[in-house]
Amino acid sequence: MDGVPRGPEQRRSGSSTEPAALRFGVLGPVRAWRDDEPVTTGSPQQRALLAALLLREGRTATAAELIDALWGEEPPSQALAAVRTYASRLRKVLDPGVLVSESGGYAVRGLGEGALDLAAAQELAAEAEKARNTGDLCHARDVLNRALSLWDGETLAGVPGPYAEAQRVRLEEWRLQLLESRLDMDLEQGCHAEAVSELTALTAAHPLRERLRELLMLALYRSGRQAEALAVYADTRRLLADELGVDPRPGLQGLQQRILRADPGLAEPSAPMAEPVAVSVRPAQLPATVPDFTGRASFVRELSDVLASASGDEARVMAVSALAGIGGVGKTTLAVHVAHAARASFPDGQLYVDLQGAGSRSAEPETVLGAFLRALGTADSAIPDSLEERAALYRSVLDGRKVLVLLDNARDAAQVRPLLPGTAGCAALVTSRVRMVDLAGAHLIDLDVMSPEEALALFTRIVGEERVASEREAALDVVAACGFLPLAIRIAASRLAARRTWTVSALAAKLADERRRLDELQAGDLAVKATFELGYGQLEPAQARAFRLLGLADGPDISLAAAAAVLDLSAEDTEDLLESLVDTSLLESAAPGRYRFHDLVRLYARACAERDEQPPSEREAAMSRLLDFYLATAAGVYAIERPGDRTVDHLEPTRFPGMEFSNDMNALDWLHSESACILACVRQSLRPNTLRRAVDLLLAAKDLAESGASSLSYEAAAFAARDATAGAGDAHAEGRARTTLAQVLSRAGRFDEAGVEAACAIELGNRTGDPWTRGNAHNEQGIIANCRNERAVSEAHLLEAIRAFRSDGNRPGEASALCNLSRVLVSVGRTASGIDLVRQGITIYDELGLTFRLANARYALGIALSHAAREAEALSELSTALETFVENRQRLWEGATHFRIAQVHLSAHRPAQAAQHAEQALKTGSMGGDWMRANILTLLGRSLSALDQIDRARACWQDALTIYEKSEAPEATELRSLLRPVEAA
Repeated sequence: MDGVPRGPEQRRSGSSTEPAALRFGVLGPVRAWRDDEPVTTGSPQQRALLAALLLREGRTATAAELIDALWGEEPPSQALAAVRTYASRLRKVLDPGVLVSESGGYAVRGLGEGALDLAAAQELAAEAEKARNTGDLCHARDVLNRALSLWDGETLAGVPGPYAEAQRVRLEEWRLQLLESRLDMDLEQGCHAEAVSELTALTAAHPLRERLRELLMLALYRSGRQAEALAVYADTRRLLADELGVDPRPGLQGLQQRILRADPGLAEPSAPMAEPVAVSVRPAQLPATVPDFTGRASFVRELSDVLASASGDEARVMAVSALAGIGGVGKTTLAVHVAHAARASFPDGQLYVDLQGAGSRSAEPETVLGAFLRALGTADSAIPDSLEERAALYRSVLDGRKVLVLLDNARDAAQVRPLLPGTAGCAALVTSRVRMVDLAGAHLIDLDVMSPEEALALFTRIVGEERVASEREAALDVVAACGFLPLAIRIAASRLAARRTWTVSALAAKLADERRRLDELQAGDLAVKATFELGYGQLEPAQARAFRLLGLADGPDISLAAAAAVLDLSAEDTEDLLESLVDTSLLESAAPGRYRFHDLVRLYARACAERDEQPPSEREAAMSRLLDFYLATAAGVYAIERPGDRTVDHLEPTRFPGMEFSNDMNALDWLHSESACILACVRQSLRPNTLRRAVDLLLAAKDLAESGASSLSYEAAAFAARDATAGAGDAHAEGRARTTLAQVLSRAGRFDEAGVEAACAIELGNRTGDPWTRGNAHNEQGIIANCRNERAVSEAHLLEAIRAFRSDGNRPGEASALCNLSRVLVSVGRTASGIDLVRQGITIYDELGLTFRLANARYALGIALSHAAREAEALSELSTALETFVENRQRLWEGATHFRIAQVHLSAHRPAQAAQHAEQALKTGSMGGDWMRANILTLLGRSLSALDQIDRARACWQDALTIYEKSEAPEATELRSLLRPVEAA
């Protein structure tokens, strides 16, 4: 299969009796296959003859035409005999009847559909053009990518003759046209950042192709890089003047002027396409509406009218409706009901998110935008990092669509604003406890409790008409006791409906005992607490205990396994209890195997735990078991990822076991899926009795710091751990916390702060004798000093780290320090010694089977080899490391490796490839934070300068200089020296 291109109609046959299919390729070397087996096509001249016949698409070529095709104006004396010999040889290896003699010439006939890769590419290109004309850009892009994938290197590679050369030029031009068309559609669909890297490489390869330059300018502008976009134009104008003596074509000049004016139209597709016949991704995320929705008729009409005006053909603005009211008043139920009723008006989909605004940690807008963009069909690789870029891309993706967005349980207007669509045709429904008077243009609705009639109707629908009809007065007493609050009524009615032996009067009597607290219903949250008191009082003892203890955990939700640890029960018994709580509406099933409290219910559960869970040590024991569970499981993941690392031997002991995993990927999946819960547990456990275990959980979950997705949350937890351990006076825990924080700050490029933390950690490690802190703190201080160009200091710390790791028997730690020391030696010209050290590290990693950490060593070896001018070996090592980082979801290391690959390409005088990898590093993000971003921009500028794109290079260097000067980095001096000759020119 490898290397065998397939046309759109080619499939492996399931029958052994069918004749083998003969297929040909000209979009690359001229080749033939019978099924998947290569067919020998002979000498270059013989392949030239075959290519000439294939490209005639069944038409006959005379002998004279073939001689001219193969040799041009100077054929050999035996040219005719040679043509006949080539034809005879081909006829022997091809199927009978394929190569035929006719009228003194030859032709290739009888090929099946899609048997020639060129014909397949033509069919796909025609299909893409048709899809684009109908507005189906997603399908058109996909089909064009399939067509372009049929090329396998240079067209007619290695085929001699004037005919082959002419066809090579023609087909290469066609390929570039297809590529430009696909890139144009990329920009139409908002994939600007993704396109920049590819366009940078293409403009380097085809510097005089103005359409590619135009697309690059537009992609840069839409990515927020206006200065670089204008620099591309300046480079192009100078190049055209120098090479051809002409000015850029009017279209390119017009684009430059529009960029200078910040023309709003550039934010839109330059040639809006017709409405797609079918939307490739149509999210339908609305939660199920309740079957017993009751009342609220006036609000339903009001909201429906607003949504109808937003989705109509004459809609001019995006509509926002914000519902406000106390918890439990029915905001979500009403919003979901109205949204379902309006689905037909929003045919392109409905998005939904619980923003958790009433909790202690509400959802971050950038996280929500990432989920929305994925739901709308955006690839993970195309989703930018910053909130502003994600919001802009989100609005671009929604442009031209009719989508309804339901933002539930919002904290405030600031949380909501980035999540609002930006164009007419879309609408947003927002629910919140607060009235959003500062949400510009929003249609505000204050939702109050139900009327007595509506409350009774809701109660009746849940309990049943027959039971209520005979006890109408008692039913009125019940809904009055519930304060006409929908959530309270629903909970009370559900309990009654589940207990067939109860009467309505019995329920009313129970509620009557609470009337002193029911007066508090008008005070806000206490209304819900009174209602929950009724439900809680009906729980069996085991259910009540589970309800109380599970409410203590801070995470956004909790897995079944973690809940079992909290309750100290088997998974089966825990699941039975949790599902019974789901039935009572006191707990929600967030996903299979995961559970969460409504934010108000969680507060109530904690109040119950403080009041009812006796003795208080039970609460502490439950949280201790949860901490043990996370620590034991995270330690297991750490051990799987780093066999032989002594870190797990130095962690605090745990009494409650963790989960076990069958392979690396399952372990990593668990760690990343539980990241929010793990970090919440760390912060919640920073108390005297659990302080050391909390810090150890943080360092056992260190992969979260390097993943990119959880880096900021991990950093916040590390700061909290440092402060808590310092306040508690626990030098052992403080040393570990400061070491971990130093690692986090160093990866973020904040070397001064990191150095302070590492120095404190070293002092604490020496005082306590903790082998983990001593080895890791010196190792990190060595990394920091090297990044600050303090080579001698770095070497001293890394040598101390090696001694500490060896003394502890920590071979992976020793390997890490060896690799870091290698980079120091390479930086001072001791390249051979550096290479020797990193190979020692690789040997250790190989012996231990450390795949992931081996990637770090190969990364270091690649750097060392590049300093030795062994570019091919360096690229091999870095490419292998890159594959491992991608596989292990280490985005920051992935970006750093792209940067190093770019450095190698530039030193090997391949600036186009260097620019492409530098762009990829910018898009992915990298270890080293802003400092490394400035390094990448500097390298990108050097690559562009080598490509004679001086103005764009200067724009990159200016951006880098701004970053360096902000942090007073020494690299600023070197960069100013780069800018001076450019500015002088």
